[in-house]
Amino acid sequence: MKRVILFLVEAVFIFGIGTFARAQNNAVGPTTSTPAESKASSGSGAATEEFVIGPGDILGVSVWKESEISKVVPVRSDGRISLPLIGELQASGQTPRQLEAEVTKRLREYVADPAVTVVVQEIHSQKVNVLGMVSHPGSFPLVKPMTVVDAIAAAGGFRDFAKQKDLYVLHKDAGGKQARVPVNYRDVIKGVHPEQNIELQSGDTVVVP
Repeated sequence: MKRVILFLVEAVFIFGIGTFARAQNNAVGPTTSTPAESKASSGSGAATEEFVIGPGDILGVSVWKESEISKVVPVRSDGRISLPLIGELQASGQTPRQLEAEVTKRLREYVADPAVTVVVQEIHSQKVNVLGMVSHPGSFPLVKPMTVVDAIAAAGGFRDFAKQKDLYVLHKDAGGKQARVPVNYRDVIKGVHPEQNIELQSGDTVVVP
């Protein structure tokens, strides 16, 4: 009888250890990778070009724990900005990250390990125009990639009697020569000529007769 009892006790003990081990493994879950490993395994993905600062834009330049240096500054017509301690520097033509690096480099003479952040608070340098028979004609900031269809939507859509088959885009090429690109909006939205739904560049004008 005692042998039977001992056998049962040992069986229960072994079963309990196995159950506990499985529970611990489940609690830990699958092995996780470091951020670097995750990035490497997922690949770089589709990179998008970062915004390029231009004259008229409003920048927020923040330096951690340095409120007297942190400023909201406009980019002047000459493309430059002014900041305390470091004076004037070129902002136009740079991305926010590039400008952060330049401000950080110059501040190292005055501040130990400066942590700089540059944010574009208002965009005035890059814009497209939509004119003619739309609800809200005018200029629209080019904050992100914008197609002809996007521009029409931003302008509130067509007014009555708009000639949707006869749109055109006025675009300047690299040499400064203006080209007129015809767009049949009806075909574009039907998927007949999707290549006409071109991605607009800063300074382009969409005309709706």
